[in-house]
Amino acid sequence: MTNSVGWLILLAILIFIEIITLGLTTIWFAGGALVAFIVSLIYDNLLLEIVLFLVVSLILLFFTRPVVKKYFNSTRVKTNYRAVIGREGLVTSRIDNIHSTGLAMVDGQEWTARSADDTVIEEGTRVIVENISGVKLIVREKKEE
Repeated sequence: MTNSVGWLILLAILIFIEIITLGLTTIWFAGGALVAFIVSLIYDNLLLEIVLFLVVSLILLFFTRPVVKKYFNSTRVKTNYRAVIGREGLVTSRIDNIHSTGLAMVDGQEWTARSADDTVIEEGTRVIVENISGVKLIVREKKEE
């Protein structure tokens, strides 16, 4: 019976941590603790309970976490530099990697910009942000459709 109380306390702690963080990290182990708790009510075998806790937790973690994260965090807005990657911008000063020059405007902010393929991109050209290196946008000229 003491095993059951221990599993129940662990289950409560893991659920509490998940409620506070909402990081989808401890909920999988809470599932394992729940299975171990149920087994501890039927059998009094600590080794079996620990093995089931680990197996169920790992199965939940590796097989359901990617699916849940995809749908659970799909509306989360990217912030900081990650929000700029993939966005369209406008070259405000000629981009020339050889001369280390170039500026681009993305979402109302002007950034230092460099060409992803080392081509010169003229002022007024629309570009797509492919990456960020330090504080410089790495851009490619947008192809007209």
